Amino acid sequence: MARDLETTRPESEATSRNLIAELDQLHGSLRDQIERWRSLLDGDHLDGAFTPLADLEETDDAYLVEIELAGVKRGDIELTTSGRRLTVTGERKEKQRVGILLRRTRTIGRFRYEISLPGPFDVDQVAAGLEDGVLTVRLPKPESERPRRITVD
Repeated sequence: MARDLETTRPESEATSRNLIAELDQLHGSLRDQIERWRSLLDGDHLDGAFTPLADLEETDDAYLVEIELAGVKRGDIELTTSGRRLTVTGERKEKQRVGILLRRTRTIGRFRYEISLPGPFDVDQVAAGLEDGVLTVRLPKPESERPRRITVD
């Protein structure tokens, strides 16, 4: 007795595209949920701000903070210091679009980055610059905190 074998046909191209679109949508939803959880853990849930990616580097004479702020204008950034704390707030605004937005993976809206530095810095000498979408904040250490070379007599 011959058995009928079920044949499978390869998925159509349209079905493949739909699956990819669904996976992209799921990925976006998961990313948004993770960002919300991170904001809650960081205490940013009070103002709904997202936290941009950043690096902190220590040199002999300063602390350097580099924050990714692609698409943010200088006038939309505010820096404040208090004690050993640096706070950077601002907004990444939605750009004017001509066509229909089909996919979004970049975060827009209010942002807040806050860090406590491991040591004191000279508030009067703090400098900040924005280049290629990266905000660099240089917080010089006070002269008394910088390493000195002492010669032996």
